[in-house]
Amino acid sequence: MSDDVIFTPLTWRNITIKNRLLRSNVSGRFDNEDGSLTQTRINWECRFARGGVGAILSSFVPVQMEGRIVAGYATIHRDDFIPLWQRLGEAVHRFDCRYILQLSHSGRQMDLPGVHNQHRRALSSTDHKESLHGFLCRAMTGHEIERTVEAFARGAWRAREAGLDGVELHAANGYLFTQFLSSAINDRRDRYGGSLMNRARFLLEVIEAIRDRVGSDFHLQVKLSAVDHNDVLPWEGKGNTLAETVKVCQWVETAGADALHVSLGSLFPHPLNPPGDFPFETITTTYDTMLSAGVDTFRNYLLFRYPALRGIFRWLWFRHRRGREVEGIGLDEARAIRAAVGIPVISTGGYQRASRVREAIESGACDAVSSARALIANPDLPRRWQAGLDAPENPCTFCNKCLLNAPKNPLGCYELDRFDGDHARMIETLMAIYDTRPELQLPPVPPSHTP
Repeated sequence: MSDDVIFTPLTWRNITIKNRLLRSNVSGRFDNEDGSLTQTRINWECRFARGGVGAILSSFVPVQMEGRIVAGYATIHRDDFIPLWQRLGEAVHRFDCRYILQLSHSGRQMDLPGVHNQHRRALSSTDHKESLHGFLCRAMTGHEIERTVEAFARGAWRAREAGLDGVELHAANGYLFTQFLSSAINDRRDRYGGSLMNRARFLLEVIEAIRDRVGSDFHLQVKLSAVDHNDVLPWEGKGNTLAETVKVCQWVETAGADALHVSLGSLFPHPLNPPGDFPFETITTTYDTMLSAGVDTFRNYLLFRYPALRGIFRWLWFRHRRGREVEGIGLDEARAIRAAVGIPVISTGGYQRASRVREAIESGACDAVSSARALIANPDLPRRWQAGLDAPENPCTFCNKCLLNAPKNPLGCYELDRFDGDHARMIETLMAIYDTRPELQLPPVPPSHTP
């Protein structure tokens, strides 16, 4: 048993993870158009499992094709996909790593629609378009809400049947649950709108439906935005406060959730999620893929494309982050939630220094942390911490080139300086996960692994 709190196992009600670092939800367009996952996704997830994280949270996995956030991402909307997810879970488990499937629905934040949901208004809590890109939507009917609740329950059941370790409901960062929860977005006048309890009803009904379908022995956690900060565009409402989210978290715990994953922001991307730089030379070459998806994306493209207009965007975007450190950006909010609930809390926010993680856990602000970009840059980050390093020799710079490239290019690290300016080596690293030779499909089990 390690004396280092980072490498002390964390026991939830139904599962235990070997350490306190989780790979947060992130992936690329690695899968098939019908939603079936590929060997490339397995290679991607095994990269982090081999690197030593305690658990992997999948990228958003839609429970319905109409709720697909990005084309080319795997789904869990069909029973015949269960063996594919089982194969992925078995590959990750070989590294003594847990795999938690993040169940999602886009709502109006349908970033890159595929053939199944192109040229149609997305389902949401409201008829008002999404504020950043201008994705069009319409308010769900009562029957559509009931059908979606059932779809989430079926998705959780499929995850359990696949032998995965649990599910996470993506109720943060602007997707469908946020669209119901947020006071700045939800303008309904029925039992799903108005008061905070009414706005939380959809989420609580999904938790209840999942528990009815899979019982109490299957791990279920919820990712929430602690504060909406919805006024990225100043004329938009601010949305839910921390006090409101604390109350929702208490209801979620009572409904049967085993853990909470705390983020920030009512849309994605958001100045506070993921915090960091915004390189215009990258976004101007990739943002055109979204021009046909929303009615306001051309306005944004102009702000990115022309240097004379970029100052407007920079002011709008970075004013929310003023005075905040990137690493652990939402830790204070996680601390407030942890003090109000009795279940473990995971804090996400650019963690890559062991000292920062130890401080966060030992102070009681959270029980574990999750990272994505820091692990994209250094997939073996936990092994480096175990070797005594506080931070990797070549840390993530939070340039966000990885995420800004993702709409058009393979997901990975695009910070050329990290490759000593060697473009060919950067491309080779990006393309490594596409190698599907049989001998590489299941990487060898590390010597320390005990079956």
